[in-house]
Amino acid sequence: MIRIGLISDTHGYLDKRLFEYFDECDEIWHAGDIGSIDLANQLNSFRLLRAVHGNIDGIDIRTVYPENLRFYCEKVAVWIKHIGGYPNNYDRSVREEITENPPDLFISGHSHILKVIYDKKLNLLHINPGAVGKNGMHQIRTAIRFSIDQSEINDLEIIELGKRSDG
Repeated sequence: MIRIGLISDTHGYLDKRLFEYFDECDEIWHAGDIGSIDLANQLNSFRLLRAVHGNIDGIDIRTVYPENLRFYCEKVAVWIKHIGGYPNNYDRSVREEITENPPDLFISGHSHILKVIYDKKLNLLHINPGAVGKNGMHQIRTAIRFSIDQSEINDLEIIELGKRSDG
């Protein structure tokens, strides 16, 4: 079993409480708009960081973290992309591939809106962890924890870190 801490849209702000919330996690996944290579390095020093770059990220981040990240975690096929949309409204940049070769778990960020939706048509779970940073139109900063055990995604928890202006 692997425990995952999932975040997106830090925009250069790292709430230090994430280290406590993710203390029992094996990996941290970041769905883009990291905002600072130093932030990525801090996370990667704490736990293995799997991340993609987002639309606000500069060349320093883009050279380290790809636009798309597809991999297996245990027996779960995972795809992370910053701008990906969600079921019935996938972004055109993923629409063809997600239809022809859907993962078991599709993770995106960008909207700053926390969503956990099961796509019945493609038989996949979509997660957008919302935004954990302070920039954007979201009201509450959010992150997610969950576990992957073989082919099962379990124990999904939403973490609220307070209002965007707090912290």
